[in-house]
Amino acid sequence: MTQRLCPVWMGYVLLNPIRRLIENPKKLFGGLVREGMLVVEAGCGMGYFTLTLAHMVGASGKVVALDIQEEMLSVLRKRALKRGVSDRIETRLATDDGLPVQDLFGEVDLVAAVHVVHEVMYPERFLAELTRTLKSGGVLLLAEPRGHVKVEEFEESVRTLLSFGLREEKRYKDLSSRISILKR
Repeated sequence: MTQRLCPVWMGYVLLNPIRRLIENPKKLFGGLVREGMLVVEAGCGMGYFTLTLAHMVGASGKVVALDIQEEMLSVLRKRALKRGVSDRIETRLATDDGLPVQDLFGEVDLVAAVHVVHEVMYPERFLAELTRTLKSGGVLLLAEPRGHVKVEEFEESVRTLLSFGLREEKRYKDLSSRISILKR
């Protein structure tokens, strides 16, 4: 599988407020995020979901935002500062060799993998690293865009996560995505 990075210019397009009508972060994460949680967001881009997650985890929580493009993370940091949540967000630069999350193994309450698995070069390794971060009872939300990612690709990602010992709690579709909520 080849890596298909979201171009930086598209990051700005994805921040359009009209997107909330189709893909509302509060609705997506509503029953999953509580104050004080440790959340990892993989493929955060410029922070469309990140800023909402930071508000949801509150002052006692933290969002670790991962992306492979420093320019995306730089824009996210500026946006977080402007919104007053920079103290709740830690950005980390991922590489082709893996995710910088070894210090989080067994610690994370929620992993958000929204519209990212189809972009990574080694999806199985990527999902394995994210799964290792989850603590017992931790949740992984997998969402992939309908129309852009084939059903078979989404199913393969879910099967991979199940093979790592997660169990699927819920699966549904919204206007833009196929979504699976899995638990450790």
